[in-house]
Amino acid sequence: MSETGRDLFDFVDRRTAVKIVGGFAIAFVALALIAYGIGIEKIQRELVRADPLWLAAGCLSTAIGLVAWAKAWQVVLRVVGYRVPFRKLVVTYYAATFANYVTPLGQAGGEPFIAYVLSRDTEASYEDSLASVVTADLLNLLPFFTFAAIGTVVLVVRTTLSGQVRGVAGILVVFAVGVPVAAVVGWRSRRRVGSFVLRVAAPVVRRTRFLSVDGLRERLRELNTAFERIAADRRALAHALVYSFVGWLFFALPLYAAVEAVGREISIFLVFFIVPASTLAGLTPSPGGLAGVEAALAGLLGTLGGFSFATGLSIAIVYRLASYVFAVLAGGAAALYVVSRS
Repeated sequence: MSETGRDLFDFVDRRTAVKIVGGFAIAFVALALIAYGIGIEKIQRELVRADPLWLAAGCLSTAIGLVAWAKAWQVVLRVVGYRVPFRKLVVTYYAATFANYVTPLGQAGGEPFIAYVLSRDTEASYEDSLASVVTADLLNLLPFFTFAAIGTVVLVVRTTLSGQVRGVAGILVVFAVGVPVAAVVGWRSRRRVGSFVLRVAAPVVRRTRFLSVDGLRERLRELNTAFERIAADRRALAHALVYSFVGWLFFALPLYAAVEAVGREISIFLVFFIVPASTLAGLTPSPGGLAGVEAALAGLLGTLGGFSFATGLSIAIVYRLASYVFAVLAGGAAALYVVSRS
């Protein structure tokens, strides 16, 4: 087996595999308890009537969204000097998405591993890979909050929000303002941030055989250089941002397809609010936010969409089949292909 294949298998060691399986088991139990509390028979009746064509449309939308984000990734990579064939990069992106989606808390900070997969499957260095992944993720935050803002404005104009929904909207506003401010402050203070990281990590590094303090300092310097090259090409960043917006649009549309699948209707502007709001539940300590996202979706659809909780959870299940489950299956196949082609 090649070095890339061995490294991928080394990552999924026994301890990691146990955590993944345990995370899925706990999440499925939690989801089953939620369904039991709402009424399993009611949910079954909704799901039996679901239109498979709308489910397929949701899966197709998810596939297009991931491809668009992979394209944004490619644009950023070109800035740091790596021209990876798009056909190859799409597969790598799907494989990295799989790893991110099956790892507990992967959504809260999967960039280092995604960069690891990219560096092992292409000629890019880990520092350049990490800089490109972080930049692409930051670009993805802009459409995330843009769609959330559009949905929030429409909700405020058309309806009276409950206290809980106002709280969710407030959190989205805080993130919308706080994340860009933190990014700007971090960028302007990047040298001091690097020095702080070096001071904190130095005691740990000295106890390892794999990296020296000088080596860590050099890697941080290379990472900073990669970020500076990316930031200097504003035209490329704008180009990548277009694909980020396209990706987020097609990431949100499966919820609209899920509502149509169970024979209901929903405003597209409500979709723009609910998808980002439910994504915040993806920070729960389960693979892909499993159970947490479904519960959040059911609650938001019931509160804002006027659906019963049984219908809301049914819509959430169809949506997650078209988005999360589809991405895991397609990404898993991509991960196997990455290993085999290496």
